[in-house]
Amino acid sequence: MGTHFRKALTLTVTNFSQKTCPINSPPFPSGGCDWILKVYPKGNGDDNYLSLFLSPDDPKSLGLNWKRKANFYFVLLNQSGRELHRTPEIGDQWFCADALSWGFPQTLPRRKLVDKIFMENDRFSIEIYIKVSEVVEGYHMFPASFTNKLLRSCLEYPDKTDKETVDVNGFQVLSSQVTSVRKVFEDHPDIAVDIRSKNQVVKTEYMNVLLRVMETMGKPSENMSETELSNAHSELTELTEVGFKVEWLKTKLEEVTVEWKKANADGGRIQQLEEHVKNLELTVSDLKAELEKEKAKSTSDAATVLSLQDTLSDIKIELDKEKAKTVTATDKFLLLKETYSDLKLELDKEKTKSCSAAATVLSLKEALSDLKVELDQKTGNSTSNVIAWEHDDDDDLFSHTNCLGIQQKTNVYKRLK
Repeated sequence: MGTHFRKALTLTVTNFSQKTCPINSPPFPSGGCDWILKVYPKGNGDDNYLSLFLSPDDPKSLGLNWKRKANFYFVLLNQSGRELHRTPEIGDQWFCADALSWGFPQTLPRRKLVDKIFMENDRFSIEIYIKVSEVVEGYHMFPASFTNKLLRSCLEYPDKTDKETVDVNGFQVLSSQVTSVRKVFEDHPDIAVDIRSKNQVVKTEYMNVLLRVMETMGKPSENMSETELSNAHSELTELTEVGFKVEWLKTKLEEVTVEWKKANADGGRIQQLEEHVKNLELTVSDLKAELEKEKAKSTSDAATVLSLQDTLSDIKIELDKEKAKTVTATDKFLLLKETYSDLKLELDKEKTKSCSAAATVLSLKEALSDLKVELDQKTGNSTSNVIAWEHDDDDDLFSHTNCLGIQQKTNVYKRLK
C-alpha cells in the first residue's frame, strides 16, 4: 500500500452476530473535513455480506461544490490482533455531493465472520487507512465564517449566550473556548504559523480538533479508552499534515499512552480472564443442558428396560405353564405307551393261542378226513345217510374251533365204525 497512508481510526465491533442495524464510527479528521466509517453488519443490499463504506461526517458543512480526492483501504483484525482480511485499495476516488460514500458492499461473507474458528468471541476491529490527495473547498450561501453559521443556529436556539464567537489569532472560537485557545498560543506562539487554509470554517474545525485532543490528554489514563487514544494519534497526525506544530502534544500523547498501557495491563488481563470465565460459564451451561437431555433420555431408556423386564417375566411365566403342560402330556403319553405295550403283549399271547388252536383244528380235520375215507370204504352205501349228514355238517365242523364239538363228532364216527 504506500507509505503515505496513515491509520485514521480503529473501530471495534462487538456481538457482531446479533447486530442488524448499520453502525457509524466516531468522526475522524482528514483532508480538511471529518469522516465516518459506516458498517453494515447485514450488508448494504445483500444480507449475506458485511459492507464497509467511507463517507464525510457532515457534508452540508462543507458548502457547495466541495470535493475530496481520497485513497483508502480497510483492515479487519480479530481480538488477538491477527489480520483477518485486507481490502483492496480504492485509489484517487472523488467524494462530492453526488458521491458521498465509497467502499465495499461485499467485504466478507457474513457466515465467515460468525464462524468461531475465524473470529474470536464474536468481535473484531476495523482499521481505516486514508490519504486525502486533493481538496476542493466548497462555498457557502452566507459568508464563510463561523459567525454566520452561528447566526443561523441562533434562529433555532434563542439562548445564544454560549454561541458567540471571538477572534483569537485568526481563529473564530466560541467564547467558552477563548481561555483555552489563548493559553495554547501563549505557550506555543508558532503553533499555527504554517497553516495553509484560509477558510475560517476549516480553521475553526481544526482548532476544535486540537482542543479535543488536549481535552483527551487531560483525562486520567485509567478513564481513557483505546479508541480515544487511537483517535488522538490520528488527529494529531492530521493536524501536522495541515501545518500545525504539535510536537509537544505528540510527546505528551506518547507519555499518556505509556501510562494507559501500564494502567490497563492488569485490567486487560482481568478482562481477558473475565471473558474466559464467561466462555467457560457458557460452556458449562451447554454441558448442563446436554446432561439434562441425557438424564431425560436415560430415564426414558430405564422405563423401556423395566417394561421389557415385565414383558420378559410374563413370557417366562407362560413358558413355565407350557412346560408344566408338556410334562403332564408326556406323562400321559408314556402311560399310554406302556398300556399299549402291555396290550400288544396280551394280543401276541392271544395270537399264539389262536395259532395253536388253529393247528389243532387242522390236525383234527386231517384225522377226520382220514376217518371219512376209511369209513366210506367199509360201510359203503348203507351209511350214506350218515355220511350225508356228516357231509352237510362238514363245513360247520371246520368252521368252528370248538374242540368239544369236534370231539363229540369224532365219537360218533367211532361208534359207527
